[in-house]
Formats: sequence, C-alpha cells, structure tokens
Amino acid sequence: MHEPVPATGRQFEITSGAARAVVTEVGAALRVFEVDGVPYAESFDADRLPPGGAGGVLVPWPNRVAGGRWLFDGEPQQLALTEPARQNAIHGLLRHTAWTLVEHAESTVVLHAMVPAQPGWPVPLLTSIGYALDEDGLTVTHTVENLGARAVPFGVGVHPYPRAGNAETDDCTLRLAAATVLPVDADRLLPVRPPRGLQGDEVDFRTGRRLAGVLLDTAFGGATPAPGDGLVRHSLTDPNGRGVQLWADPVFKWVQVYTAGEFPGRGRAIAIEPMTCPPDALNSGVDLLVLQPGEDWIGHWGLKPF
Repeated sequence: MHEPVPATGRQFEITSGAARAVVTEVGAALRVFEVDGVPYAESFDADRLPPGGAGGVLVPWPNRVAGGRWLFDGEPQQLALTEPARQNAIHGLLRHTAWTLVEHAESTVVLHAMVPAQPGWPVPLLTSIGYALDEDGLTVTHTVENLGARAVPFGVGVHPYPRAGNAETDDCTLRLAAATVLPVDADRLLPVRPPRGLQGDEVDFRTGRRLAGVLLDTAFGGATPAPGDGLVRHSLTDPNGRGVQLWADPVFKWVQVYTAGEFPGRGRAIAIEPMTCPPDALNSGVDLLVLQPGEDWIGHWGLKPF
C-alpha cells in the first residue's frame, strides 16, 4: 500500500541560511516562508486545502470572470462556476492541479503544469513557477507558454498572505503602491465602473494605514514603481517598523487585498495579491496579456523581510 498523501500532495522544502520555504505539489502554493523561525507568510496544514486560496497560483486568469462567460475570437466560452455562490469562475484553472516537479535543489524548486484546451479555455498553455531563496528573501518566477495555434489572452496572479512576523494583523500598517481603486458590486464583487483615483479616498493606502477595523476585498490599480525604482513595492509593517515587503515586476499593475476574518490558527490575516489584470479582464480586456503561438512570458515577484 502507498503511504497516505496530504491533501496538498508532496511538500517541497527549500532553505538558504536562516530562510526556509515550503511549496506544495497540489497548486504549487507557498505554504511556509520564514526566516530564523519568524513567519513572513501565513502557513496552513499540509493536509487541508489552502484556506482562502492561500498561496495559490492564479493562471490563466486571476480573480473573477462574470458568469464564467467570455468571448474568444467571437466564440462564446463557458468556464466552470468555481465560485458558485456568486455565479463566477474564479482564480484560474490550476489551484487544485498536481504540478510536476522539474527541479529541486537546496534553495530552489521549480514546478510546471499544463493548462489543456477544455470547455471555457480553447488554447493549451504550459506554465511553470520557480521559488528561490537567498539573502534578500524569496523570489518567485512565473512563465507561461502558448502551445496552441492561435494567439490567446491571459492573466497571472498569486494569492499570498504576507505577515509582519509575529505581530497581530490589526496592529500592522499596510502600504500599497496603487493609485486607483476598482468599484465593484456588493453581491458578486464584479466591476461596475472604471477605476477611480484615490485622492482623499478612505481606501488610499499609499502612505500607510493601520489595519484595525479595516475590511477589504478590493482591487487596486495603477500600481507602479516609485521614481528611480524598477519594481512595484507593497509592504506590511509592525508597530516597531519591521515587516515584509511584497515586490513585483511593473507588469503586475493590479493588487487585490483581502482581509480574512478567521485564517486557521491565526485569526485576522491579510492577502496581498499581485495581478497583471483586474477582475473580469477576460471580458473587459483591461491589461490582458496576449501570447502568440510558440511565445512565452516571464514575470517575477517576491517577499523581502525587513
């Protein structure tokens, strides 16, 4: 008989000096990231599905598709409604897929997965994700390759829950490099108007806001690098000024922020989700990436304790 396998499959541990991370086989999710035993991402039990999408890789689209319906070259597509309560398709097609291990060294692990042509998704893609630890923290590299015969739009996102060490979430300050917010309806969390500027807005986190009493399931746009910098940088800081930075390539123009009320074993937690496009982009076309046949795309993000 085979040994029992956890719900999230095999666990791939990587280390570099005092840094340690664990990545799951199912979903290729980041399950642990810590330095000197101090956590900088929320963790979860290997034998349960990731709570609140924790660590998920969101390919070939992040966030929601209204009714799971979209048009590809004028052809109607119908995705499975993976958010049935809101009648949406959510977070792509690979969160519950067993990814294939490509490389596993002391400080790096690389996995890949196939997105086959299927109902609602007509063009096959090959995607990979690499996690690497060094003295600066964790770097994550995504690739997507078009294996089909037609150009295809797509988006990429990821669903980490950063944490500022052992500080309580409500005691921490959130800063976002985002200049707009996307208005959505209350029932289905789908866009109802174009993004609006944050000047004087209560959801403006550009200069930092303490998270006590803050409830978010909100898409922010206009995320750009600071002058002279090549990366988008968001951060979560404890009352002593220490914490974790989530950085990303400029192609990650969007960030979804979600405050979870009851993350298992933690209580209040916060997801900071870099995305290349906003909710329902397969319908709006806003900031969709396009791959020609045989082309590939590469993007990076990471977590840096400070």
